[in-house]
Amino acid sequence: MPQDLFGDVVHPGPGLGAHARSAVPLSLVGHAVFAALVIIVPLMATDEAPRPHSGEIIRIAVERPVPQLPPAATQTRTVVRSSGSSLPSSTAAPRIAPSDIGPEPATTTSVGAPVGPVGGFDLGPVGDSVAPGVPEMPAAPQPSRPVRPGGVIKTPVKIRHVPPIYPAMAQQARVEGIVIIEAILGVDGRVKEARVLRSKPLLDEAALAAVRQWEFTPTTLNGVPVPVIMTVTVNFTLR
Repeated sequence: MPQDLFGDVVHPGPGLGAHARSAVPLSLVGHAVFAALVIIVPLMATDEAPRPHSGEIIRIAVERPVPQLPPAATQTRTVVRSSGSSLPSSTAAPRIAPSDIGPEPATTTSVGAPVGPVGGFDLGPVGDSVAPGVPEMPAAPQPSRPVRPGGVIKTPVKIRHVPPIYPAMAQQARVEGIVIIEAILGVDGRVKEARVLRSKPLLDEAALAAVRQWEFTPTTLNGVPVPVIMTVTVNFTLR
């Protein structure tokens, strides 16, 4: 007959499990008593619970220096008389005009009339354009020689042109080419002098005669007309 493995569990014997049934209630009672001791006893204590030590905060009071105001530069003092009136200070205007001050004499000044010294300086006659003690600026020196165009000096512009007359002998000889001439212009822009720099036989005199009749715009330097030296070219071509 096979043995029932779970028979003791389903049908326990009369003495099996007696101790287990009594141990559970005893354990519950013991835990309840312990919990009551742990919770109720501290609540019934009258002594103040010790506070945990923490870092101490040290406060240091620092006194700030009080800035001292500088003494007043000038102080107005008032002297009180026995009658109760006060004297005005030296900086206050008088309330009553002195009786010994008379009217100022009338002065008339005309343009060009000398006046007396003012503040230790003699200003000279009224109407002078130059202040005393200020030297006059000298005028800019003008060049004594003709200047060449370039930079601030603009090239003159031809305003009158006279064509050269082709010499008959040069035409017969079939001579053509260019003649380079150096011309000096006056302050009015007219040719004052002319000379040949590059010559061409039978054509030089005709080129010089034509260039001497040319006219240019006046050239100025610092607002003043100046003579100019420039180079011109005369071209002779046979048709």
